[in-house]
Amino acid sequence: MKKILFLLAIATVFIGCGPKKSQAYYDYKTKCIGTELDGSYTLRSWGRARNAADAYVQAHKQAVYDVLFTGVEPASNGQTYLKPLIFEPNAREKYEDYFNAFFADGGDYKKFASIKEKRVLSSNYARTDVQSICETTVCVWRTKLREKLIEDGIIKK
Repeated sequence: MKKILFLLAIATVFIGCGPKKSQAYYDYKTKCIGTELDGSYTLRSWGRARNAADAYVQAHKQAVYDVLFTGVEPASNGQTYLKPLIFEPNAREKYEDYFNAFFADGGDYKKFASIKEKRVLSSNYARTDVQSICETTVCVWRTKLREKLIEDGIIKK
């Protein structure tokens, strides 16, 4: 009996000494958690950067980027997939100067992303030796963003 308990204790020690995993090492996709009647979408987005403040800003940029180029998956079964606004292949490269200015710090992307649906303490942060990860809630005005792209000649009506 003592041998079994001893082997069990050693096995527990070795299992507990395994590699530690953090959410900072995973890639998460932006999820749509709600829609509003004013054409805005509430998204759960992730950002990576060297510090928490930059990761928070990157999460906002990523939410707008996903609405523009990649689309957004639903967070639950009751919602539908949010299609990207731009279907043109290589649009990011074709309009590179436009989108570089759009996503620059203090750029126009801020006009279309807000924290109006954010609850207090709803952002999660993780940190490794190299980077910080931020998960936060962002409200993106998709219809206003679409109107801006039509006005600027990026997409057609």
